[in-house]
Amino acid sequence: MIELLRSVASGLGAGSAYALLALGFVIIYKATRVISFAQPAFMLAGAVLVSYLVGLVGFAGAVLLGVAGAALLGLGVERAVVRPMVGRPVFVVAIITLGIDIALRVVVNGFIGRDVRQIGDPWGLQRVEVLGVPVQQRHIATILTTAAVIAVLFLFFKYSRLGLAMRAASFDQETALAQGISVGAVFALSWAIAGGLAGVAGVFVATGAGIDQQMWIVALKALPAIILGGLDSLGGAVVGGLTIGVVESLVSAYQSDFAPWLGQNFSVVSPYVVMLLILLVRPYGLFGTREVERV
Repeated sequence: MIELLRSVASGLGAGSAYALLALGFVIIYKATRVISFAQPAFMLAGAVLVSYLVGLVGFAGAVLLGVAGAALLGLGVERAVVRPMVGRPVFVVAIITLGIDIALRVVVNGFIGRDVRQIGDPWGLQRVEVLGVPVQQRHIATILTTAAVIAVLFLFFKYSRLGLAMRAASFDQETALAQGISVGAVFALSWAIAGGLAGVAGVFVATGAGIDQQMWIVALKALPAIILGGLDSLGGAVVGGLTIGVVESLVSAYQSDFAPWLGQNFSVVSPYVVMLLILLVRPYGLFGTREVERV
């Protein structure tokens, strides 16, 4: 039982980072109807920026500046590259975001180098006992930070003028324009928020193991999370991210005992197996809006 609870706790820690990335995907999709494949680059850039700043301003200061830098990077990409593509087919814009991701990662990899960079986090691989279950401190920090970020986003979207404007634009852009809402500003803000969320996720993905040029692959696990939860559901992104993290952790812990015939490292592909199963039975995800076409 202790091993099961430890695996669940580890999965929730990893899943919290996936949830942050998935929230970025969903926020951009709800605002622009485009799936942004640039999230891995934003995640990597935020983490690398923290690794360079931590020696100058400390870990907390480096995180704040790194997240702000990732948000500004997202804003700059929207303004310089995505904004001129307004009106083009959604598929074209999605492919452009994939090119943005590759280009940014090439630049960021130059700052990483061949060695693993550390971000100077205060947790490392240290463990504490929670109700008798050994849990890594970094996972506790990830879960608590993700909960705080979700709470802030909830308050922002529910009570702030900008948040209400973003909700209105996500429902109907033409009606929002008619009410005096700047849809362009909504687009820019959605990319900035997504970049900031990716930066936060990058910090926690890098804790313990550090940053290398392959870290961006972790961000791809947010795709099964948004497919599971639903492309247009913020709550679904959180549930999907946590679920994917727990599934991956449980498969890693028990697959060799119960299904060794699946081979080694099956946990790496288990999120995508979950994604395929969800697509077969619920193409719109657990919480996604089902589109009805009348003919």
